[in-house]
Amino acid sequence: MLRWLVCGRVGTVWIWKALLLFVAIAFAVQLLGVIFNKSVHPAGHSIFLSSDAQGPSLGFCQPHTHIMFLKTHKTASSTVLNMLYRFGDERNLRFALPLGYQFGYPLPFNAHRVKGYRGPRAMEFHILGHHMRFNKPEVEKVMPADTFYFSIIRDPAGMAESSFAYYKEVAPAFRKAKSLGDFADNPYRYYDSRVRNNYARNLLMFDFGMDNNANFSLAVAQKAETMIRQTFNLILVSEYFDQSMILLRHALCWPLETVVSFSLNARQQKPSDVGGLSGSFVSKAAAAAGIGFRGVRPQAKILTNVTEAQREKLRQWNAFDLYLYKTFNRTFWEDIKSFGYAQMEQEVSLLRMLRKEMAQVCLRDGGKPVEARRIRDKNIRPFQLGLLEILGYELQPGLDNATRTACLRMIRPELQYKDVLDAKQFPRVAQSGQQNPALLAAGASLVRQDSPRTGERLAEGNAGGRTAELRDWDGSRLMRRNQTLIQKVRLT
Repeated sequence: MLRWLVCGRVGTVWIWKALLLFVAIAFAVQLLGVIFNKSVHPAGHSIFLSSDAQGPSLGFCQPHTHIMFLKTHKTASSTVLNMLYRFGDERNLRFALPLGYQFGYPLPFNAHRVKGYRGPRAMEFHILGHHMRFNKPEVEKVMPADTFYFSIIRDPAGMAESSFAYYKEVAPAFRKAKSLGDFADNPYRYYDSRVRNNYARNLLMFDFGMDNNANFSLAVAQKAETMIRQTFNLILVSEYFDQSMILLRHALCWPLETVVSFSLNARQQKPSDVGGLSGSFVSKAAAAAGIGFRGVRPQAKILTNVTEAQREKLRQWNAFDLYLYKTFNRTFWEDIKSFGYAQMEQEVSLLRMLRKEMAQVCLRDGGKPVEARRIRDKNIRPFQLGLLEILGYELQPGLDNATRTACLRMIRPELQYKDVLDAKQFPRVAQSGQQNPALLAAGASLVRQDSPRTGERLAEGNAGGRTAELRDWDGSRLMRRNQTLIQKVRLT
C-alpha cells in the first residue's frame, strides 16, 4: 500500500510538472509569434485604422527581403512594383536600380546596367524589379542566392488589347494596322519579326528571355515552362489580382497591409481629349528632339474593340503565351486549393476592406482614378503614352505629415518613385543635379565613358543627333544621345 501511494504521488507530481511545461511552451510559442509578426511591421507610421491590418498570423516564418520581380508588360505589374517600392522604402532596403528607367530593354538583362554594381557580391541588393528581358546568369550576379523570384501573367487576348492601346504609335506592327481587329484578322500582314520593339507577339515569352518568334511546338513550350518552374518561386495571375496578393504575402511572410494597393497605370475607358503624349513631360523632350506625335483620335476606343472570334485569333497568334498562361493558371489554382478556399475568401475580403479604408483616408473623389490633367501635383501625374489616357489619383487635403507620406507612397507613379529611391540611395547625384527624367524615360541612350567595355551602352538605342554631358552616381562622365521615335518611349 505504501509503495502504491508513493508511486501515485510521484506520478501526480510528474503530471503537474508536465502540465506546467506544456503551459510554458505554449506561452513561449505565443510570444515568439508576436515577435515574428512585429519583425515585419513597417518601421514608420501606419495609416490603417483596423486592427486586422496585419492579417491572420503567419506563424514562425521569416520575411523575405531578397526579391526579384520580373515586371512583365501590361499585366498590372506597375501596381505590384509599387508594393515592392513601398516595402523596401519603409525599411531602407537597397534596390537594384537602372541608370535610366529600364535595364536596356529589349536587350537581355546585363548586371552592369545596375546602378552601383561593382561585381558579384560586392554590394548587397535586396529588390530587383524593373522592366527587363530576363537573363538568369546576369540576374544571379546581382541578387543573393536566397532570392525569392516571382512574376505575373495575363490572358494574351487582354494583353494584346492593352498593348495595342499603349503602343499603337510606337510598335511598328500596331502602327501599320487600322485597328486591333484588323491586326487580329491578318497579323502577318503587319508583323515583321526582324524589327525590334514590336510588342505584338508572345510578349510574355519574350520577357522571360525566350524566343517569341519561334514556330509553336509543344517541346519548345514545355522547355520554357521548365525554365520558369526551376527559377521562379511563384507566378501570379493578373485577372485574380487580390488572390495573387494573398498567395504572395504568405510566400514572402509579409503582413497583409503591405500588399494593399491601388490600381496604378490604369487606362481611361474612353478616348482622352488630350491623349497621346500631349501635355506629358515626355512630349517636351520629344519636341526638343524634333519629333512629332499624333494625338488621340476620336475613335481610339473603337480601334481596340474586337469580337470574341478576334480575341481567340489573338490568343492563337500568341500561342506560346497562351500555353504559359493556361499552364501557370492551373498551377495558381492548385496553390489556392492547397491554401484553402475558405481561408482565401476570408483574406481577400479583409484585403478589400483595408483597401476601401485606405481609399477613404488617402484619396479624393471617393478613391476614383482621375485624368492626369486634373492632378494638381505634377510629381504624382502618371506618364502618358498611347491612345487612352493613363489615370492617377489626388490626395485628400489636410492630411498630417506622416499620413500624407504613407498615402503618397501608394499613389506615386513608377517613374517618380524610381527617382525618389535613386536620390535616396545615391544622394550625390541629387545634389549635383538629377538627370532629366523626361529624356531618360523616353529611353535616351547613355554611354559611360570610363566603362570597362569601351563604349558600353547603358540604355540601348540608335545613336545620332546632339550629345549632352551627364554624370553617373559616382561622378564618372556619361554622354546622352538622342534617338529615334521607337526608342523614345518608356516601356511599361
